[in-house]
Amino acid sequence: MVSPHPANAPWSPERLRAALRLYLVTDQASLMGRSLSDVVLAAVHGGVGCVQLREKELNSRDFLAQAMALMALLRPLKVPLIINDRIDIALACAAQGVHLGQSDMPVHQARALLPPEVFIGWSVETPEHVAQSAALPLDYLGVSPVFATATKTDTATPWGLDGLQRVRAATTLPLVAIGGIHAGNAADTLAAGADSLAVVSAICSAADPRASAYALRRLIDAP
Repeated sequence: MVSPHPANAPWSPERLRAALRLYLVTDQASLMGRSLSDVVLAAVHGGVGCVQLREKELNSRDFLAQAMALMALLRPLKVPLIINDRIDIALACAAQGVHLGQSDMPVHQARALLPPEVFIGWSVETPEHVAQSAALPLDYLGVSPVFATATKTDTATPWGLDGLQRVRAATTLPLVAIGGIHAGNAADTLAAGADSLAVVSAICSAADPRASAYALRRLIDAP
């Protein structure tokens, strides 16, 4: 499923919510020996609407090369690329979005550096972060982690579904749920207030990434 809009057009709230619905976060260690491009392409054909490139271990040159390769793959499909952490990489490859964590560049400084059409997401790990988000120029919040996950070990205490409900009550921003999300808990996560499901191993490590993405997309789009 791809957007009919140009990848570099301004992001209306409705268009952004639609793109975020099924959100793939890459992880090289989870690819089961397959190439990142092959897994990402299969996932997009299965229904992924945006891709976050997360590369904690690569040097800047290799990270940029990876980002440029994904931009070449995703741009014709009108699927936005989101760069994790690195404003410089996002600028260099003309990514459509940036995702920032609590230890990354402050949001106000990032917003000043990025073109206005580049959207910004921010990870919230505590109720205090959610409260702070009201004063920041953000386009969505990553509620992290909703459930315990082995993919990313440097995370805070999981929010759980009750915590996700409290975040939903505290903000009108789109909520991207991440951390331990899979087909077995997807419906409950959406019912608790998530606008979007962000997955890593549920697609990256799946025997058939396209089929796994399609199954998740059916859950998301169900009445």
